[in-house]
Amino acid sequence: MLIREELEKLERESLSPYATLSENSRGREREEEQCDIRPVFSRDRDRIVHSKAFRRLKDKTQVFLNPEGDHYRTRLTHTLEVAQIARTIARALKMNVELAEAIALGHDLGHTPFGHAGERALNEVCPLGFRHNEQSVRVVDVLERDGEGLNLTLEVKDGMLNHQMRSRPSTPEGRIVRLSDKLAYIHHDMDDAIRAGVLTDQDVPKRIGEVLGYTTKDRLDHLIHNIIMTSLGGPEIGMEAEFEEAMIDMRSFMFERVYQNPVVKAEESKAESLVRTLYVYYVEHRDRLPVEYQHLMERGATVERVSCDYIASMTDHFAIAAYEELYIPKSWHG
Repeated sequence: MLIREELEKLERESLSPYATLSENSRGREREEEQCDIRPVFSRDRDRIVHSKAFRRLKDKTQVFLNPEGDHYRTRLTHTLEVAQIARTIARALKMNVELAEAIALGHDLGHTPFGHAGERALNEVCPLGFRHNEQSVRVVDVLERDGEGLNLTLEVKDGMLNHQMRSRPSTPEGRIVRLSDKLAYIHHDMDDAIRAGVLTDQDVPKRIGEVLGYTTKDRLDHLIHNIIMTSLGGPEIGMEAEFEEAMIDMRSFMFERVYQNPVVKAEESKAESLVRTLYVYYVEHRDRLPVEYQHLMERGATVERVSCDYIASMTDHFAIAAYEELYIPKSWHG
């Protein structure tokens, strides 16, 4: 028996009846020969980790643009924290940990430089619109491996596409990641805001603290435990109404005090202007796009979509360097 088949047998014997078994995957867009060692979701996780888009996340903003200090989250550390929370919940519920981890590691591959400021700018300036969850799927379907894509399973791509709260992933593992994403950013964005001096734990309203706790550590711990205890033994992934309401209140509090804080967002208008300027430039000068993006247009993609592809792929530093090269005299650099 192949090692993969032994691992699939172990899934059948040990996972919840509601878990997504690797051997029952709906497959890939392009059929492939199975790996003799790894089940399909494990293979997808490895492909994501080894992708160029995953490596670029280390230099993409999470919330704080160009923070002074080494301990603020980036898009990569956010992704790793989501994956760890998802693994904890999936393991406790006997769901497919490798599927949950693959979705978590891939869910933000399509994010722009400068966090949601960059996403807003592209969505506003591009007539086709831009959403990072859709771009994440485009990355793994089209942009990686010189246009071949990673050919991931449909379950992983479904979880990546539907990781936002307005959507519903088709698998319980995808629904675990959707909640883990919210838990991660509420937790670590609060932690970063405290580090930046924007907030203190004492600023959290009492109605939230009484349910979730008064420290970032306690809130994360209580939310994870409540999700696990509420979801045990069933197909649905959720939390008690009191906890869900407190989490929504905490998210609203973060929007009011952090995400829309003038101190935190002081540089965002500049970042948005930079992204819009780059977009207009590349639409008007398609010959300046890298060769691999011009090949996408030869295969039928519009210049608007390909310009979004290129800009969304940029790290913060690369986007700034591209802008400087195009618009700042060389004698002014540095």
